[in-house]
Amino acid sequence: MNNDDTPKASRRSILRAGAAIVAAGAVVKHAAAEETQKIEKSLVGYVDKSTNPDGQHCSICANFQPPAACAIVAGSINPNGWCGAFAPKT
Repeated sequence: MNNDDTPKASRRSILRAGAAIVAAGAVVKHAAAEETQKIEKSLVGYVDKSTNPDGQHCSICANFQPPAACAIVAGSINPNGWCGAFAPKT
């Protein structure tokens, strides 16, 4: 028995759907890459040991991610370090 009521996908619609899937994957990959890009330590004046007279240091910064990372600065971060991107936790 042949059911002619079943919609058939055209070659063009299949190609468009495939292109849309590939494009969506590229957008997601690009967004993930942007999230992982961080500022180099030298650009923010990072030092491993804070000499800040106000007592500022990485472990009390809003961007610090224990045990040794930062949300915006690349590389390993010393909790006792400091940089110009310091933002106090609120």
